[in-house]
Amino acid sequence: MPTLVFGVLLYAVPEATNIPYQMKGSLWLMVSVTTLFIPMLSVMGLQYMGSIPSIHMAVKKDRYLPFGMVSLFYVIITYFFYAKLNFDDLTVFSLITMTGTVILLTIVTFFWKVSAHMTGLSGVLAIIIILSWKYPGSSLLYPLLGTIMTCGLVASARLYLQAHRPGEILAGFCLGFSVCFIAFYYYLLT
Repeated sequence: MPTLVFGVLLYAVPEATNIPYQMKGSLWLMVSVTTLFIPMLSVMGLQYMGSIPSIHMAVKKDRYLPFGMVSLFYVIITYFFYAKLNFDDLTVFSLITMTGTVILLTIVTFFWKVSAHMTGLSGVLAIIIILSWKYPGSSLLYPLLGTIMTCGLVASARLYLQAHRPGEILAGFCLGFSVCFIAFYYYLLT
């Protein structure tokens, strides 16, 4: 989801950051590699080594190691962006918020198997809503509509595949949306 958020921040709302246009592609690629591809390959590696039975993580206990590992990785990446790269405050804040959401999801996972898909998508939805309020002249209508439709499609697919019960879908949605909405609201609008 950070890949989607940074795509919106860098390209749909260019006035939100002071990152030069020449660096936006490199930054977006760095975020994509560090928050999407490396964690994805790590989870596939855990499955290959037999540490988890499947990348689907159908049972709650199968999620402990991958979610914990991804949380630690997000913390390291966020620290790296904050301490070493010196990007603008909004990019670092965005990573801090998303890292906090991943950590909360990991903690909740020890007690309840909520939908990580819905946590991430609803977080993106909340961020796009706040950005559209802060920057009303930006072209966020299509990303907003696309995210709403994707939330519905993913929630329906998770229910159809019997990967989650309705309460787990709702809890995941509420977790991601509330954390990201509150954080971005207070950071950008107050």
